[in-house]
Amino acid sequence: MSIAAHFKLAYPGFALDVDLDLPGRGVTALFGQSGSGKTTLLRCIAGLERGVGHLSVNGECWQDGDTFQPTHRRPLGYVFQEANLFAHLTVQGNLDYGMRRTTSADFPRHTAIIEMLGIGHLLERKPERLSGGERQRVAIARALLTEPRLLLMDEPLAALDLARKNEILPYLERLRDELEIPVFYVSHAPDEVARLADHIVVMDAGRAVAQGPLAETLARTDLPIRLGEDAGVVFAGTVLERDPQWHLARVGFDGGELWVRDGGAPVGHAVRLRILARDVSIAHSHHDDASIMNLLPATVVEQAGEDHPALALVRLRVGNTSLLARLTRRSAHALALAPGQQVWAQIKAVALIG
Repeated sequence: MSIAAHFKLAYPGFALDVDLDLPGRGVTALFGQSGSGKTTLLRCIAGLERGVGHLSVNGECWQDGDTFQPTHRRPLGYVFQEANLFAHLTVQGNLDYGMRRTTSADFPRHTAIIEMLGIGHLLERKPERLSGGERQRVAIARALLTEPRLLLMDEPLAALDLARKNEILPYLERLRDELEIPVFYVSHAPDEVARLADHIVVMDAGRAVAQGPLAETLARTDLPIRLGEDAGVVFAGTVLERDPQWHLARVGFDGGELWVRDGGAPVGHAVRLRILARDVSIAHSHHDDASIMNLLPATVVEQAGEDHPALALVRLRVGNTSLLARLTRRSAHALALAPGQQVWAQIKAVALIG
């Protein structure tokens, strides 16, 4: 299962030129600054912009040199920044409108979507009586009830304040884990990408400057991807223990274990961890007399320059997991770091992000 999206489109002052081969399942984040081409690419995929190229979705051709399926014939759902609900209809009426696009009477599936998004108690309300987060959850449900084979989401949380965003993110995480269709998620918000994406496409000036699985792409040193203030990595773990005395949790991952602030996830629960390069230092030996709790044996993979000539970015391998460490070039020289060298990664902070 895969999606091939190859588009060229030119406007005065802007040109889109992308050649993407993407997974046919999971969440692919289209990430980049405003004006980088994220929404234009999404509109090409939807058929709202007629770029020159080719688009196939899990073996089905939607566009090539001889074929152009118009938007209404593409089996996709589209969620915008604004919920765009019909104000004169109840939530149930808005959902019924979505279901008119399909001839299916899969009521158990429809019920599951309503339950998944936690809107069952809102069905008789009009949109004016919903919070921003509730309206967006209804909009997502309406898109899913059309039974799309691809879901497009164009910065669906951009219009929400932080409280409403935090309210809806757990529902989006559940969609990521339970949906069997691919999702393209446009965002310039680092926290959303870190929490939701399985795959990432980094856009800049109409081109895809990087693409690949989230964990692998964020760990690149040749083109460090900064989700916000710094380079860093995101990877999966499992809660192994919770320590109520110190409000910490022990999380296992493919490479070892880490102590993090307890976020309330139960033992056995899958979580995502984010470690910034600035929070990782390197030592030749294990130090027990330091405040840093997380020390892991690691192997140096490679070293690259950073934006400032005083800094270096070092990629480490801990088991099968990559970490990035930001050091001064002076420190890297003093440690005589080289590929294959065995060192200790000292991790000062770990964020549990979902």
